[in-house]
Amino acid sequence: MIRDDIKSALVTAMKSGDKEGTGTLRLVQAAIKNRDIEVRTGGAPKDDDTLVTEVLQKMIKQRRESADIYRKNGREDRAGAEEAEIAVIERFLPQQLSDAEAEAKIREIMAETGATSMKDMGRVMALVKERLGGSIEPARASSLVKSALS
Repeated sequence: MIRDDIKSALVTAMKSGDKEGTGTLRLVQAAIKNRDIEVRTGGAPKDDDTLVTEVLQKMIKQRRESADIYRKNGREDRAGAEEAEIAVIERFLPQQLSDAEAEAKIREIMAETGATSMKDMGRVMALVKERLGGSIEPARASSLVKSALS
């Protein structure tokens, strides 16, 4: 399970004196605990790894946006720190699909659903999220679906 991998990586980072890695992994654990609390009131995903992957993808998205903002404002040091955190978090995500693989799977889903226009985007995205889940970032999936439907 991804959750166990994160815990063992945190212990390793603490023992080796990796302060940046330790800090990032503690942030990851806190975000996962917050998500666990949110899930108590709603419907939980079928798989724990799915929940953790969603949290990790959200954290990566936030950090990419922050790094872009820092770069626009001339703060390369802070942008570099955000990208270092992204590198630590990405180690725990499942292997990501290449663009060609993702496009092929999206085309299969489109053929299955009969999607031909942007009106069908919601149905296609729901199936993409269900079937491809953690193997493709939602923003990337959305842009690939949009280009395929255009």
